[in-house]
Amino acid sequence: MKALQFFVSVPRFVVLKSLGAINKRLFYDGPLATIKLVDAPEPNLPSPDWVKIKTLLCGFCGSDLNLVFLKESPTSTPFTSFPCIIGHELSGEIVEVGKDVKGLSTGDIVTIAPHLGCATRGISPECRSCSMGRPGNCENFARGNLSPGMFTGICHDSNGGFAPYLVAHKTQVFKLPEEISYESGAMIEPLAVALQAVLDNKPDKNDKVLVIGGGVIGSLIVQSIRGLGIDCNITVSEPSPFHAEFVAKLGADNLISDGDIFDHTRRITGAESYQPMLGKKISMGGFTKIFDTVGNSETLNNCMRIMAAGGVLSVVGITSGVKLDPTPLWLKLQTLQGVFCYGYNTFNGKKRHTFEIAIDLVKEGKIKLDDMVTHELPLQRYKRMIELNANKGKNRAIKTMVSFV
Repeated sequence: MKALQFFVSVPRFVVLKSLGAINKRLFYDGPLATIKLVDAPEPNLPSPDWVKIKTLLCGFCGSDLNLVFLKESPTSTPFTSFPCIIGHELSGEIVEVGKDVKGLSTGDIVTIAPHLGCATRGISPECRSCSMGRPGNCENFARGNLSPGMFTGICHDSNGGFAPYLVAHKTQVFKLPEEISYESGAMIEPLAVALQAVLDNKPDKNDKVLVIGGGVIGSLIVQSIRGLGIDCNITVSEPSPFHAEFVAKLGADNLISDGDIFDHTRRITGAESYQPMLGKKISMGGFTKIFDTVGNSETLNNCMRIMAAGGVLSVVGITSGVKLDPTPLWLKLQTLQGVFCYGYNTFNGKKRHTFEIAIDLVKEGKIKLDDMVTHELPLQRYKRMIELNANKGKNRAIKTMVSFV
């Protein structure tokens, strides 16, 4: 089968980091490319508690783009294995069911929670994170009966959705109701990321919420807050006019697009800004809940400076090499909260996986995902898909997907 495979070595990393600064196309086109279309064997069930899925649609994630352009931190490399077939946002049809799988049948339309925790790796007893209901933050990503890999798509033994077929452990699979389209089904995974971030840093009606970035995850954070019925004030900082216009339709009350975040913080929250002898302003008062989907040095430092005392900053964006001034952290008793993946939550008095909550919110019409899918391409046009994502504002792109339909 044809599949989109990622590979990097230390020598290739060093050369591409140098040459790629001159010509970014070298990252995905040519002999040194990190990503290539290859012939790969069709996967078999690893054990009787796995299913085989025929891919229908697979979304291209911001983390996939970072992977291609080698922007991910090397710190995560012990928990990945190369070469690997990427893609973790998908909808598909079950075509084979292991004999130990209950409640799933061939023909079921499904999506997967791609994390490869203890259960998928055959490890018992489970680690602390998995036993807490957060298998996406498993302590055993480099152990067990699979090669290292935090999730499907960056594990050599568990290929992702940029291929016609993949396999998934029974604990990863969630059935999609008929009311949900293939496109929305492939969007459940990024929705779950945003929804978990909101559940972990849940606003109430009196909070002043700021979302940094109006792309896919930022838009889904706004939708998650509104889908949960929370009528708080939401501000989104987004420089792209196209994305700002889109996120405004989803329930954002205020938009910041001119970069003057301190003045807007004063206007929206009533905070008072002060100018130090050197450096940027710092606000007393400000936003009480912040979700930073960019996560670089500038955005994180700004967020801490405009966040109110006792506020919580959810670091949703994936980046590396951040330099922080910790003064606001102690001066305003702030909390910085890491965000990665999803898991089980107590929701309306019941223990439920974030995917289950997300699917219900979409089925009930409280969150709409289809409009976010702006481009569908065949796998062979993966280079065009990368180019669309490298400049989303110019290309009026929100979510791009590979279609096998």
